[in-house]
Amino acid sequence: MINYSGTPLIETHRLLLRPLKQYDTQSVFDHWLSDERVADNRVNAAHTNVAQTEERVTKIVSQYENRDFCYWGIELKESGELIGEIDLYDFDSSTDNCEVSYSLGFKWWNQGYGTEALQAIVEFGFRQMNIHKISAAHNTDNPASGRIMTKVGMEQEGVIRHMIRNAKNQYKDCAVYGILREDYLS
Repeated sequence: MINYSGTPLIETHRLLLRPLKQYDTQSVFDHWLSDERVADNRVNAAHTNVAQTEERVTKIVSQYENRDFCYWGIELKESGELIGEIDLYDFDSSTDNCEVSYSLGFKWWNQGYGTEALQAIVEFGFRQMNIHKISAAHNTDNPASGRIMTKVGMEQEGVIRHMIRNAKNQYKDCAVYGILREDYLS
């Protein structure tokens, strides 16, 4: 059975994973949601104005009272900059499985922050929440995300053709990865 504990503060070597606050809206907009390079790897289009981001952040912040809501902002400990987001979602009580997704601002790609954040959330999911399996997917034209998943022990389980349709109305194939609690803990 999943042990829901909401979105606690999680600290890593370089990062602070924390609940988003309304005052983060401008950083969320500036650092990743308005960037076409980041949006190309997401289902939703890049935000064109900060009001779109404010609506999204308001919705996220309003859900933190729910114990089964696990959504973190990724902050650099050294500078206090908010550089991305990561969440556990789509919990299935019949299997104790869930999914993880993450986005990082382009400026912080290829510096190990995605791996560090994902490692912390996988650890939290298995050790604190008692999740059985964590799955993730990435567009096949974004192999860097797959490398992040592999570095934390996830294994590619297949490719689903035309799994998503992006904001440009293009279908994208996605590589699906997973990791089992028993494999992670052994």
